[in-house]
Amino acid sequence: MALAGRRAEPSRDGTAITLSTHLDNPAALAILVPVRNDGIAAAVEQILTEGITARRQAFTIEWVDEMREDIEAAFAEASAGPGGAVPRGPERYYVEIHPQQFRGFVDVMTHPWVTGVCAAVLGPDWKAVELGFDIPFDGAMGQRWHRDFPSPAETYEGRRLTSLAFNLTAVDTTEAMGPLEVALGTQWEPGLDFENGMFPRREEAHRYEALAARKYAQRGDISARSALTIHRGTPNRSGTSRPVLVLGVDGPGAGHDALHDPMATPEYWTTMPEEVRRHLHCRVVDKLVPIVQKHQIDGLIQPEY
Repeated sequence: MALAGRRAEPSRDGTAITLSTHLDNPAALAILVPVRNDGIAAAVEQILTEGITARRQAFTIEWVDEMREDIEAAFAEASAGPGGAVPRGPERYYVEIHPQQFRGFVDVMTHPWVTGVCAAVLGPDWKAVELGFDIPFDGAMGQRWHRDFPSPAETYEGRRLTSLAFNLTAVDTTEAMGPLEVALGTQWEPGLDFENGMFPRREEAHRYEALAARKYAQRGDISARSALTIHRGTPNRSGTSRPVLVLGVDGPGAGHDALHDPMATPEYWTTMPEEVRRHLHCRVVDKLVPIVQKHQIDGLIQPEY
């Protein structure tokens, strides 16, 4: 498995001025840590209203190209054994990896936009619980509208998000590649009548299509979304793959750590800054073994409606 090597230098912003968000009903949407950065405040507001936001050009193109090399190496390794590369539809796979398989892991975990958004939405004790990537290859079909797991009562009753998903594209996304499509503002829907708590009824598809926005992420961008925001992958007819790195983050009590088992060797663990170790759900082991995934979404094996 690839070990962490040279760190590429991400580009960062940092003007710290005190701002407040201007939501229509701010009392209904919990912001757990005071926001003192204009970029973070805008990102948090967008997550709470639309369910997704992005920071453009957070990392350099060279850094992203290294990330793609790591993804391709990890996919080859995962594909060689059972349970490593899980299908998420025709010609579409998801793989979970260990932090040290990704050279830029510490860069992501310490980027001020990432840490600021996590703290504001999830509180100061947030933890990264999942690292992986999604690869829609050429020929990947469209997915059903879905969310990544059922909504907890803290969200649909308490109006508080308990987890976030960060995405980093390894390519400059075009229409032919099948961009992610998001039904904006749907993260607050209870979904109590959804199939397995994740798949809306077929009859509701037209409503999500009316709310849909396609996201054409470019290399260097990073997005943050609630995994409860209804979304789907669209067909890839580009002749090439569209790899996307995924970092899953929980607030206290969210419980997704039970579904993921990232590991680190003692040598790698000691190289990480304390601020990263404090925010990472991870076992320290003498030898890394491939992750057999526990969170499988069987409904995505079926193509779109």
